[in-house]
Amino acid sequence: MAQLIKFPNIGKKNFKIPYFSILGVLVVVILVTILWRPLNLDRTMYVPLNSQAQTTVTDTPSSSVVVDYGRIDMLGAKPKTDKVTQSSDVPEDDIAKDELDDLAEEKDNTVQYTISRGDTLHDILNRYNVNKNDIAQLTGKYKQLANLRIGQQVSWTTDDNHNLLSFNWTISSNNVRLFEKSGNSFIESTETMEGTLQNVRITGEIKSSFVADARKAGLTSNEIGIITRALQWRLDFRRLKAGDKFAAYLSREMHGNRLSNSKLLGVRLKNGNKDYYAMLADDGKYYDINADSLSQSFFRYPLAAKARVSSGFNPRRLNPVTGIVTPHNGVDFAVSRGTPVLSVGNGEVVIAKYSGSAGNYIAIRHGRQYMTAYMHLDKILVKPGQQVKQGDKIGLSGNTGRSTGPHLHFELHINNKPVNPLTASLPINEGLTGKSKKAFIERVKSIQSQLNF
Repeated sequence: MAQLIKFPNIGKKNFKIPYFSILGVLVVVILVTILWRPLNLDRTMYVPLNSQAQTTVTDTPSSSVVVDYGRIDMLGAKPKTDKVTQSSDVPEDDIAKDELDDLAEEKDNTVQYTISRGDTLHDILNRYNVNKNDIAQLTGKYKQLANLRIGQQVSWTTDDNHNLLSFNWTISSNNVRLFEKSGNSFIESTETMEGTLQNVRITGEIKSSFVADARKAGLTSNEIGIITRALQWRLDFRRLKAGDKFAAYLSREMHGNRLSNSKLLGVRLKNGNKDYYAMLADDGKYYDINADSLSQSFFRYPLAAKARVSSGFNPRRLNPVTGIVTPHNGVDFAVSRGTPVLSVGNGEVVIAKYSGSAGNYIAIRHGRQYMTAYMHLDKILVKPGQQVKQGDKIGLSGNTGRSTGPHLHFELHINNKPVNPLTASLPINEGLTGKSKKAFIERVKSIQSQLNF
């Protein structure tokens, strides 16, 4: 018979507790303490939320994190297998596409781009989901591509798998550098045929949709894409209706009968009684006629207070649920159940429902290029179709779906590609000032006169 501990009489009763009972309770407490931790503490860091701190996180399983002036090592477990399977954070519901999404995914896969302030070739191509190995091959072999200048035009063509086939860099009207894929490398050539610049004015009226009617008026798919990206924060192109009008003023460079480059100088869309303008400035960005920014700023984090990043963006993360290598297309914040989740920017809720392993899931479209996703929520506070503003409370964090503990899984997609939300280049809402603003206003006067209907 087990030895018992006798306590003094309390209320004429004896309390007898066997030693093995105390030991069992201690074991249970220790196991709960160890197992309750939802994710691996060796791969965590603390970051300030909604601040301008410079945070750099690499996408490798074992990396260093730089937060302001400090560095934190992130140590990832060694994968048990190289087999990649579906992530546990993949919702069952796809976001419905419209004709503007189809426009961005047309089979010609050719993109034209005007260099603006802060652009690097690596960032530009990565933003458009070009194969990373091709980007490294091109930029590594041709160091001169680091000398892109504001206002210059570049264009590139990819196949359906995002492999880079060719890249064109227009330095001047008679100096075009061509880089074409040959095997696993790129071959450079120069096109010196004098180009002819033509200023073109195109107007039209909405009868069916902006994309269809803009094409009928003579705008190319690439020019339509530039217009929709320039005004994506001011105007929902899906809500244009019959009778609305548009006017575009462009500079087109022709080499013979071939359109080499096109630059949108200004555009005006009339939606009902309201006019929307986008004008090109010397820095390669578009502003309204008052030199105010057309961009929207984003919060870096979807929470109001400091939180622990328990699992970073990693396309080859060791999944803590399945134990095998799976893509982790977002960032996990280890927050307690019921923590308010905020929208990082203005946008439209496109999905708000329970969706498979993602649990309670919200997806918000911001303009035409950006989408954010919030998963494993305890409660959803918004509905599909609802317009939300930056900082609005959209849900409460939880542990729904396939999850190892209470946390928020947050994703950022740019041009339909998941990117690291802690390091991705985000738009900045800054207008022009000083001499730059004065020069811009003078330019607007001449361009605006070309945008009459």
